[in-house]
Amino acid sequence: MRAKIYVTLKRGVLDPQGKAIHASLSHLGIDGVEDVRVGKFMEVALAEIGREEAKKRLDEACRRLLANTVIEEYRIEIEG
Repeated sequence: MRAKIYVTLKRGVLDPQGKAIHASLSHLGIDGVEDVRVGKFMEVALAEIGREEAKKRLDEACRRLLANTVIEEYRIEIEG
C-alpha cells in the first residue's frame, strides 16, 4: 500500500519561496502565472494495515512530525 502526503502553507501565510519562483517565471518571460505556492510531497510505503488504520497513523505522523499545523495544512491520499 502506498500513500501520498501533500503539505502546503495555509492560505494567508507568506510564501517567500513561491514569490521568488513567481518572480523568476516572470523574468523568464513565462507569463500567465498568477501565483505560486510551494509545499512538500512525500510518498510513503505502508504495510498492509487497512485503509482506516493507515489514514489514522499518517494523520498522527502529519500532526506530530511532517507538518507544522500552525502554518501548514496537509492532505493524505491512500492508494491501493
